[in-house]
Amino acid sequence: MDNSIDAFYPKQLFSTKFLTFLLLYPDTRVTQMLFKSVKNAAELRQKAVEGKINGALINPTMLVDSFQVLVAANKAFHLHSTGNMKTRSLNSEIIFSLSPTNKISEAFKRFGLSDRDDSVLVVIVHDKDEMQAVADITAMVDGQQLPVDQVSSLSDLEKIRKLYKVTPQEETCGSLLDAVVCRMAIKDVM
Repeated sequence: MDNSIDAFYPKQLFSTKFLTFLLLYPDTRVTQMLFKSVKNAAELRQKAVEGKINGALINPTMLVDSFQVLVAANKAFHLHSTGNMKTRSLNSEIIFSLSPTNKISEAFKRFGLSDRDDSVLVVIVHDKDEMQAVADITAMVDGQQLPVDQVSSLSDLEKIRKLYKVTPQEETCGSLLDAVVCRMAIKDVM
């Protein structure tokens, strides 16, 4: 039996996009797109605030791996489907789900796109046949698109360790990604 992450969350790479279906919601897709050298972060953030972008705009320096985002998107979509979200929209719930704390404003400060950022990870949750939102957002970003598996090249590992309170001892028995995902998962019970 294959116990790898890929066995549970099959993914497809379309050049620089990362497309995954949600295991419990097979008709729903999560598309991730990574950009660097972004020149219009302030404009993108403003469009997101106004509801003109149907996607979560995430600061990739606070991400260890794209799997971390998939976990957050899966949790957010489940809460959205059951009517138990703590934020006002699915996109904001994705950002909130990345945080190890229950403070919404802190989650946006740490994980949301800020006006000064020069890189962004765009996350779009959509029906399996709906790819227009992906094309629309791609056209809005003034930056260089990278393969999503390069998100770790933009990570600030020390900031991540500090935010999630990961000790060196913990990383001897597991990875930083393991520690981060565990903290994301248990924040609702702590």
